[in-house]
Amino acid sequence: MKLKLPLTPKGKGLQEALMKFGIPETDIAHKAWIAMKRVLASKYNERAYIATKKVGISIDDIRMAVLVQKIIPAEYAFVIHTKNPINNSVDEIYAEVVRGLGETLVGRYAGQALSFVVNKKTLEPKILSIFNKSVGIRTAGGYMFRSDSNTEDLEGFAGAGLFDSFPSEGSETFDLQYETDQILGDASFRDFFMKQIAKIGLCIEKIYEGMPQDIEGCFAQKAFYVVQTRPQVQLRQSNIPPVSYTHLRAHETLRYLVCRLLLEKK
Repeated sequence: MKLKLPLTPKGKGLQEALMKFGIPETDIAHKAWIAMKRVLASKYNERAYIATKKVGISIDDIRMAVLVQKIIPAEYAFVIHTKNPINNSVDEIYAEVVRGLGETLVGRYAGQALSFVVNKKTLEPKILSIFNKSVGIRTAGGYMFRSDSNTEDLEGFAGAGLFDSFPSEGSETFDLQYETDQILGDASFRDFFMKQIAKIGLCIEKIYEGMPQDIEGCFAQKAFYVVQTRPQVQLRQSNIPPVSYTHLRAHETLRYLVCRLLLEKK
């Protein structure tokens, strides 16, 4: 894949665009461009090819943009569905939580997340599973480069998880020690944490006039951050019992988009 870095005397180049949004100049062109090319190249990965082919989307019709977001050093990452996708109940919120960055929530990492449902009227949570993933993911900071394409958020098809995301500073896995985990060891904090996630879901759903939402966010330094929300994809009825519905990317970023770089492959 050969792409030229768009730095021209007359136009706003990549470096200028990123610096405008506060991304430091040091090594910016090199690291940012490598990360962007990796995201763009993920259009051709096996997962994306098979999934789009099944729904009749030609790979030649996919238009890819790269979304750049500053990473928050998340202690926990979560995904909220304001309509329970397991039983299609509009009266329940379903959520999943992992330690560290959200890649272990959506990627191919063994183990399960902390999953729970919360009754919208009583705000009483019910735990469905305890997290037992053996590793978490962390990064030294920097920026996350992720896909934004015309195959995402389509009715009946959530394509966001098909493409890859990459941090500018790289990432590493670390062994999780659950004996010191605050959610597992502190019942009061656990109850607060689950109810707060439910309140976040209710608040955002209300903003969108009751439309079920698929919400991504994280918890860091005693604060909750909402990364993004999108209309919840309607899941088809199936006789196969569901295991997990956190199929979308859940990278932790600041509250708002830092910048959007439209880098469509011509």
